[in-house]
Amino acid sequence: MTSNRVLVAYGTKHGATAGIASEIGRTLREDGLDAVVVPADDVDDVRGYDAVVLGGALYAGHWSGKAKRCAERNEHYLQHRPVYLFSSGPVDSSAAQHDIAPVPAVTREMERLGAREHITFGGSITASTPGFIARAMVRAGKGGDFRNPERIRTWAHHISAELAAPH
Repeated sequence: MTSNRVLVAYGTKHGATAGIASEIGRTLREDGLDAVVVPADDVDDVRGYDAVVLGGALYAGHWSGKAKRCAERNEHYLQHRPVYLFSSGPVDSSAAQHDIAPVPAVTREMERLGAREHITFGGSITASTPGFIARAMVRAGKGGDFRNPERIRTWAHHISAELAAPH
């Protein structure tokens, strides 16, 4: 069975997560899949999808509550289709330099959902990111956009190939 319809849901509207989800969706569509990219809050039912990619931002070792609630709402159905998790994480270049193990909260979600894999991409905090903490980080020179578009596209191509492979 090949998977044709893929849901790409993201848990935060600001920062890197939405941009990463958009890039994943665009790449999956280029690979011939029907990819729909939406905020995790908007996902009530995943049954119309053959596979799900769910992403959330990491904050102080915690995964986005919106992504986690989406997984909880759809837990039963997610266990019966391929699930891939991603995080937008460190606001530095470490995610582009080496694989970062998922934080414990994400590991628990992976086990609960039977997710095939998880990857952490770099985060993004720039002058346009709302919030007091973001502004303070930018003023302190600790902001930046550390997403690696090529790494995101490579992972999305990997998902496409895995979904196309006979099972």
